[in-house]
Amino acid sequence: MNDELTVLDYFKALLTPWRGAPPPIPPMEMNEPAEKAAAQPPEVPVPVEEPVFAKEEPSTLPGEIVEEQSKVFPWRSVIALGLALAAQISLEPGPDRSWGLGVIVYAISAALLVWANLKGEWSLPEYPAVIKQIDQMQVRWLYLSLGGVSSLLAFITMGGNQFTLINTLLWISAIIFTIFGFWKPSGESIKSHWLSLVGRSSDQTWNLSISSWSILLLFSAAVITFFRFYQYSTVPPEMVSDHAEKLIDIWELMEGELRIFFPRNTGREGFQMYLTALVINLFGTGISFNSLKIGTILAGLATLPFIYLLGIEIANKRAALFAMIFAGIAYWPNVISRVGLRFSIYPLFVAPTLYFLIRGLRRSNRNDFILAGLFLGFGLHGYTPFRIVPFVILAAFGLYLLHSQSREYRKQTIIFFLILVVISVIVFIPLLRFWIENPEMFSYRAFTRLGNIESPLPGPAGAIFFRNLWNAMTMYFWSNGEIWPVSIPHRPALDVVSAALFFTGLVLLVVRYIRNRNWLDIFLLLSVPLLMLPSILSLAFPSENPTLNRTAGALIPVFIVIGLSFDGFIASIEKRVPRLITRSVVWIAGIIFLFWAGFQNFDLVFNQYERNYSQSAWNTSEIGETIRDFSQTIGNQENAFVVAFPHWVDTRLVGINAGFPTRDFAIWPEDFDKTRNAAGSKLFIVKIDDMESLVKLQDLYPEGIVQRFTSADSNKDFFQYFVLSD
Repeated sequence: MNDELTVLDYFKALLTPWRGAPPPIPPMEMNEPAEKAAAQPPEVPVPVEEPVFAKEEPSTLPGEIVEEQSKVFPWRSVIALGLALAAQISLEPGPDRSWGLGVIVYAISAALLVWANLKGEWSLPEYPAVIKQIDQMQVRWLYLSLGGVSSLLAFITMGGNQFTLINTLLWISAIIFTIFGFWKPSGESIKSHWLSLVGRSSDQTWNLSISSWSILLLFSAAVITFFRFYQYSTVPPEMVSDHAEKLIDIWELMEGELRIFFPRNTGREGFQMYLTALVINLFGTGISFNSLKIGTILAGLATLPFIYLLGIEIANKRAALFAMIFAGIAYWPNVISRVGLRFSIYPLFVAPTLYFLIRGLRRSNRNDFILAGLFLGFGLHGYTPFRIVPFVILAAFGLYLLHSQSREYRKQTIIFFLILVVISVIVFIPLLRFWIENPEMFSYRAFTRLGNIESPLPGPAGAIFFRNLWNAMTMYFWSNGEIWPVSIPHRPALDVVSAALFFTGLVLLVVRYIRNRNWLDIFLLLSVPLLMLPSILSLAFPSENPTLNRTAGALIPVFIVIGLSFDGFIASIEKRVPRLITRSVVWIAGIIFLFWAGFQNFDLVFNQYERNYSQSAWNTSEIGETIRDFSQTIGNQENAFVVAFPHWVDTRLVGINAGFPTRDFAIWPEDFDKTRNAAGSKLFIVKIDDMESLVKLQDLYPEGIVQRFTSADSNKDFFQYFVLSD
């Protein structure tokens, strides 16, 4: 390879003085005699066999002079991060909160950060070199034919919004046959893998070695598991109406209603219903809030390994570990996991979809696209906001094809895109059939937010969109919205450390893209707003934007950027601090920042969120416990009633908490007379300020006994009106 500078390189260096002084012009060397040159044998090009080893774009431009790394302390980087932390502290809720000051300090931090980057201090970890493959596009036509026939039969038999044994087997067969048809085999056969496994298992000598990195991973997993499961049964403490809808659907499912799409309450995809039914059967937790929570917490935990794998794919193990830990202890993913609704299913499928998609594009590996299509298809069965992910995938392919990294691979990349589409459509077949049969129901929930089906737009659509976009993109630093079941209203979505690292990571991504023009840099930047579109497009109800549940898919690239940024900061210290103390400095810096983030996130979830949620949710668990005690002592559940009152408790939740999931305990005052013929003792639960109903009960049952129940939460007391039998 010829490293000699060209005239163009020297001219570029003159026009970019901020990159360093122009290189010296080397002295002219005399040419060898023509006779000697003629005697040299011509160079024969060496053919390159596939796969091709593809290096990422260099971090410097042609002709740029990189200063030799000195041992000068990286003060620009340290001050830039310190200012970012100070800026975020000023944006935290409190009497001194000031967005103006925060913006100014963040701007100064960004300027210092760019300076540090140009001086070679703080940069993001380089993309690892990969092996790209030229694919001969050989497929197994027999399997593909079987997959096509099975897909057609599955589609035909999926009518009526019901899974049956026949259509489910056809659907699974279609997926398996199609994957086998497209799958590119490795060099070794399945038989050789099996013989190797048998040989290792029959070996009587077992060598077990655990590296320090494995211990660190296990410790990190233990900390994350603690954050996700700690006090899961009491934080949050109460259910809301959405939980009632889910649990009733799950009860019907366990009674044999194997629906594809669950139409109750404007309709929902079925993944959570089947997941919770599995949890109930495995753990015996019954139709309960805890059953919902266990399923969604496990879904949240299952997301984290793919964040780790994605971090390794585009950076290194340390950046991947940082991304996984920050995501594991963060308030945002923790809250949406433990609330027990479908929200954590969005990132659950975004993470593997993005991992295999990015891996496939970087390596040009057909099998990765097959797996990306598989997770894309299953993700569409999860949570409605996931429907934006096909557009995110389209954006990824478009950006890749427009950049130089796709040179010589564009044609096969388009074919891989088609394979991904085919796999995802086959997995989507059950919902596709339901969509065709019930287009309005399938789309109703999304269109009520996007259009004026339920409510007219409160202003021009364009103005609302850009205001929503601004509010969503600033939620990491300012306000994550006002939806109290899934957030602490009007505080940033990230803790101080994570927000500062996310900001610095965004700045460094922009700088690196300007320097290198790598498609993945711009994709990581654009994927954040794209994955937040389900919240941003709430044009009819802009007050619902931002919200942590509909933006949950964006937490994957967000925490990847955080991990990249922190790893780059640690690397800047490693490069500039004497080697004797480097390891100590790195450990101290890592522990300080992670402990800071962990301490704040613990307070956010287990103190602030729990307190705010408890104050906002009605105490249906206490009412349910009262009815359960009544039915187990002096009465029965048939003679227990909750007097309906506007904007009070969901009486279906009372039944679920009491252990009677199919019973709605509501009774309206005009129906009091109907209870006179019921034999046995009776119990009426009355809202504390519903004196009119209480008086009516006293007139109907003058022998009744009224007691005030003192709730654990203020302002939630209620009356118990007992009518005892003779």
